[in-house]
Amino acid sequence: MSAKLDLTHLPNKPLWFEAAPSRERLGAALEADVAIVGAGYTGLWTAYYLLKSDPSLRVVLVEKREVGFGASGRNGGWASAIFPISLTRVAEMYSHAAALELQGAMNDTVDEIGRVLALEGVEADYAKQGFLSLARSQPQMNRARAAVDASARFGLPQQWRTLEAGEAFTRVGARDVLGGLYTEHCALIHPGKLVRGLAKLVESMGAKIYEGSEVTELTPGLLRTAHGSVKADITVRATEAFTSQQPGHSRFVIPLYSLVLATEPLPLELRQRLNLDQRLAFNDMRHLRVYGQVTAEGRLVFGGRGAPYKWGSGMPEQADLVDSTHAKIHETMLEFFPALADTRVTHRWGGALGVSRDWCPTVSIDRKNRMAWAGNYVGDGVATSNLAGRILRNLILERDEKINHLPFVNHRSPLWEREPLRWLGVNSGLAAASLSDIEERVTHRPSRTAMLLEKLTGAH
Repeated sequence: MSAKLDLTHLPNKPLWFEAAPSRERLGAALEADVAIVGAGYTGLWTAYYLLKSDPSLRVVLVEKREVGFGASGRNGGWASAIFPISLTRVAEMYSHAAALELQGAMNDTVDEIGRVLALEGVEADYAKQGFLSLARSQPQMNRARAAVDASARFGLPQQWRTLEAGEAFTRVGARDVLGGLYTEHCALIHPGKLVRGLAKLVESMGAKIYEGSEVTELTPGLLRTAHGSVKADITVRATEAFTSQQPGHSRFVIPLYSLVLATEPLPLELRQRLNLDQRLAFNDMRHLRVYGQVTAEGRLVFGGRGAPYKWGSGMPEQADLVDSTHAKIHETMLEFFPALADTRVTHRWGGALGVSRDWCPTVSIDRKNRMAWAGNYVGDGVATSNLAGRILRNLILERDEKINHLPFVNHRSPLWEREPLRWLGVNSGLAAASLSDIEERVTHRPSRTAMLLEKLTGAH
């Protein structure tokens, strides 16, 4: 039986999922100081920092499904200091100094997550060993060296360093390793343990979380569900890709899907042979992104992009599983590690990430309408959501801190085009990323298609 056929029998079940008793549904008219729509990382970090600053606050979180149903429970487990758009693009949009401040804040955020987890006793398998992007072709190696040089010229000589073939291979024993690009500013976490641990933590601090409570109306100072309502001094929208499903917001953000596989626990001997006996985030420098990690229990988690965008920003449940894309991710995993050909894949899943038109996240507040929001993380939200939560706390409580002035605070992205232009543009971009990798394999030179794509989007 083929690997592809085997994968199609696996249900949509994230490795990180854990069955738990449901929390009660919102069934009354409540009043609160802060009402948060969405019980993922953004909502929970915001609640945590609010209550840490002022334990007397009445904080209510309202969740359509269950805690961590969306991207917070479906991601690849990287808490990375990578911002979705390049620092060069940030400098063009704002200033060079602002871009440097942003990178410093992202670096600090990786450590902040570990600090809070240790302080509060939340076990989420946090391990900070960095991130390695392998170079497995000469164009990729050229780009790795160019990235280090560009970072140094930009004013961040310590952000990245180049690894030659021997050192890169000793860290991740993939096939055809010529070197790599390494940064210390990345940690691995167990997404499910993190989101569930944060939920229990904020509840112990006095927050109230309602599950199974879809918000049907959101107006200044008021949210309604089918069975209840919350009147609040300020409401926070923390719905990431699901914002696209709300009336009037279909062009604010689009959902793009990332798909993931997880293997059975790998024997220690095999992990040692493949240099996977560590907790290092890794990928290679291809343009259609893939990502990997080895969990605390020794499973290889391997995911990637490439699932097509759905017309009209649709988010049907079946979009989490794309047989052909999952099969390609499995093929890529075996391309990295041929020795895993007989290893059983036990889980497959997918999830939507939110993407704004200029690829830039935002943390914003509208005091007149008593509304705040954050998101559009483009798949880099595990760490960015923590930074967003601290900024939202400051904006809501009117606390002046340096991070309040980072360039994505109150950033306004342009709207996405109407259909069919949106469908054509997004799926053409995905095809162009895949074509860029083919171009480099054929020409053995950095892809001109990828260079054009990066100029158009500002993304890495």
